Amino acid sequence: MKRIATLILFSLFAASPALADPIEGLWRTAPDDHGDVGYIRVGTCGASYCGVLERAENAKGEAIQPDTLGRKIVWNLTHSSATEYKGRIYAPDRDKEYMSKLELSDNRISVNGCVLGGLICRNGGQWTRVQ
Repeated sequence: MKRIATLILFSLFAASPALADPIEGLWRTAPDDHGDVGYIRVGTCGASYCGVLERAENAKGEAIQPDTLGRKIVWNLTHSSATEYKGRIYAPDRDKEYMSKLELSDNRISVNGCVLGGLICRNGGQWTRVQ
């Protein structure tokens, strides 16, 4: 009986990577104020989720090397509902941090950020799942 319980427990833990949160993956951002897009890799960061700028392209689709490569763009993301996440977001084009709300719908994320307790907000557009 102990052996069966151990096997069941082991199989549950072994299967856990297949049960990733829907927000995890590689996302292509909407174009910023300069027409550049970023590719954000979202994964777990302790008890929350964060996303790092993995690569970027200019408006012509050419690879660019901004100084923000490797920087966390979103962090402290936690579920506020089944499809909504709240946390922090950094906008490289404006060099500003915002409180963020990301709403997941299929393979798209609607991104919004606010400052001053929600008095000034910015629509970050739609991110599209790449992976």
